[in-house]
Amino acid sequence: MSDDTGDVIDELFAVIEDRKANLPEDSYTASLFTHEKGENAVLEKIGEETTELILAAKDDDTEELAHESADIVYHLLVLLSMKEMDVDDLRSELAKRR
Repeated sequence: MSDDTGDVIDELFAVIEDRKANLPEDSYTASLFTHEKGENAVLEKIGEETTELILAAKDDDTEELAHESADIVYHLLVLLSMKEMDVDDLRSELAKRR
């Protein structure tokens, strides 16, 4: 695993927070915060991507497994932002489970 993985997640979360604050019209992320079904849309995407992840794992398709995992992490970070949480909340919970 690369040493900059945490930085990538922090950077991604910062972009998500920026899109939430500034709502650029051409941003998929911003559309999740402005869509009337925003939270439901994110929850549906997490479910959809989880199914795709399971199928990729079952098929031993490591490239697709990585892709679907990234989709889930992205949508999870959007959901955390929607709930006024952040990556540190996730880190704290994971640290409790060591």
